[in-house]
Amino acid sequence: MAIAKAERLMNLALCLLGTRRPLSKRELRESIEAYLEAGSDDSFNRMFERDKDDLRELGLVIETVENLDGEVGYLARRDSNRLPPVTLDAEEAAALGLAAKVWQQARLAGAASGALQKLRAAGLPEDFDPYEAHGALEPRIPVHEAAFEPLMLACRDRRPVVFEYRKATAARPETRHVEPWALECWRGHWYLAGWDRDRGAERVFRLSRITGKVRSRGARFTAEVPDVVTVRETVASWAGETADRSARIRLRTDAGYPLRAKATAVRELGGGWDELEIPYGHGLDAWLVEFGPDVVVLEPAELRADVVDRLRAVAKG
Repeated sequence: MAIAKAERLMNLALCLLGTRRPLSKRELRESIEAYLEAGSDDSFNRMFERDKDDLRELGLVIETVENLDGEVGYLARRDSNRLPPVTLDAEEAAALGLAAKVWQQARLAGAASGALQKLRAAGLPEDFDPYEAHGALEPRIPVHEAAFEPLMLACRDRRPVVFEYRKATAARPETRHVEPWALECWRGHWYLAGWDRDRGAERVFRLSRITGKVRSRGARFTAEVPDVVTVRETVASWAGETADRSARIRLRTDAGYPLRAKATAVRELGGGWDELEIPYGHGLDAWLVEFGPDVVVLEPAELRADVVDRLRAVAKG
């Protein structure tokens, strides 16, 4: 489901559940921003009818009645839409307990703590330890970047942001104006996907390369948010995860462990160098540049030329 539609359905459900009297379509349109932006009355009516049907398919009981002015109104009574008591077996409680304890930093730590309290209220024992019960490693999602929390809130609230961003191949950061869509963690690093206003295209940013404060802007999004934001797939393509060729490089001994983990073959050359074969795909040149003087590209020639060009660009900066 598109993010914009999910948000619209949530807002409609909250309006219908929060009212004590039936609300007319006119009142609902005035209360929900997405309906105000719908344009013509016909567009709004079609959107509203689809949303109402979708909520009913999801299980929300929506009543249609006449209000005091004789208009057709809508509401969702709370007593008709109460969930049954939550009952969890040991396996379900362990899974939810693990999920709630994953977040240890940023604002989500407080939310996770509150979630654990609600789980205990639903029957999870006070002294229940999911790690001990299942012999599992305790999970953690690290959030060290100061940019994480303001970007998380900007994604949630649909607020454009401005920040200084230093690319791997640049000596100095550049100002980026971005409409943030989603945050995702991949191999220990956080990435932001969004619409880069200056370049007029979708971009993915690594949070560790954001310098200074993330500043919010009050304007609305100008680009449509896609149904699916493929953060991991984009980053994987940078690292050659979707490669169908091989590259041959020299790598200093005891350096470049991420490259060694990807290597399909490793040969000791002596003199403090090893030779590696690694998968070669889009974006590998940018990744290799990050290892600086510890890497020398042997082949293919076009990859070597790309890496040299990027290094020269950094040197000129």
